[in-house]
Amino acid sequence: MSLLLTSLTAALCAAAAPPAPGLPSPPVDAASLVRDADRARGGLAEGITWTVEVTSTEDGSATTTAYLVRARGDDALAEVTAPAHAKGEKLLFSGGALWFIKPGLKKPVAVSTRQKLAGPAAAGDVASTNYARDYAAELVGEDDVGGAAAWRLELKATGPSATYDRIRYWVAKSGRQALKAEFLTVGGDVVKTATFEYDNKLTVAGKPLELISRMTITDAMGEGAVSVVRFGAPKAEAHPASIFTLESAVR
Repeated sequence: MSLLLTSLTAALCAAAAPPAPGLPSPPVDAASLVRDADRARGGLAEGITWTVEVTSTEDGSATTTAYLVRARGDDALAEVTAPAHAKGEKLLFSGGALWFIKPGLKKPVAVSTRQKLAGPAAAGDVASTNYARDYAAELVGEDDVGGAAAWRLELKATGPSATYDRIRYWVAKSGRQALKAEFLTVGGDVVKTATFEYDNKLTVAGKPLELISRMTITDAMGEGAVSVVRFGAPKAEAHPASIFTLESAVR
């Protein structure tokens, strides 16, 4: 009996103890990393409203477009608030499709999430932030990114709503926020890079959440174009599903 108790005690202690140095840590689920990173980039099932400003510098000139973005889960509605000549234009992402709506047009126009907005920024960078929905993720390594320990993932598009074919993605071990991304072609060529900053704060379901405040997208094909996407004034709001329909958006 004494030997049995000793064996049981030892087994319990071993199960509770952290892994010994040199031994592999418990496996990390790549899909959960992407979901958590999505959340920090505004992918809230509860709903969010905020301003998004895209400033692009290309060929020596800069342009800025401002949006009011309302999103919930997989759906998003981005409405242009500036400049004046584009005010009222909308991008609606709903049901896996992206639509462009312009005052005066009789019908909405279906567009790709890869549609260029300005500089290297694409429509999907503003209206579609759900990587967990659009990509299959694989954990492939660990790196240091700007002094922060991070997991390196490979994301591959799983459907037509994906903005990019492949993404090489670094997610911080502390906080599970995306730190860096490389956007690739099917063949593996890097076409854009992005870095992310998190200076917005929001309380969601009674818990504090650090949210993205800035995304800097740089052309990697030698043209030197840069788009800075600034996110501001976030509010946790429960949006009704009806605002993410074409019927509602064209009114």
